[in-house]
Amino acid sequence: MSAHAAPAPVKLSGSLVESVKGFVADHGGSATAVMQPIGRIGVRVTLVGADGVLGDRVVADLGTAKELVIVVDGLTESDEWDRELTSVVTPVKGHWAKMAGWVARQTRFPKARNEN
Repeated sequence: MSAHAAPAPVKLSGSLVESVKGFVADHGGSATAVMQPIGRIGVRVTLVGADGVLGDRVVADLGTAKELVIVVDGLTESDEWDRELTSVVTPVKGHWAKMAGWVARQTRFPKARNEN
């Protein structure tokens, strides 16, 4: 007899699945997912729509991320950020400001440590 138990099936939340399905539908009917572990928080699933628009979701673990790719029609997984994938990325206007958070609204920046 084996002491190993079968892994528990992954249960995806309905809101997660619907949000990713919505993203895929809104951005050309297909998207590529790049999975990026971010420590104890989980896995960041970065979505690149067929039109190049970026989106992302954070899930608990890699198993959940992979199940998401299986469940959502039109979503495929990429092993890495390769040249082909990065060449189609076209962030929407203001994306950089959203990602920069509070820094995006600054008008003055401190000098770098290596500047005199």
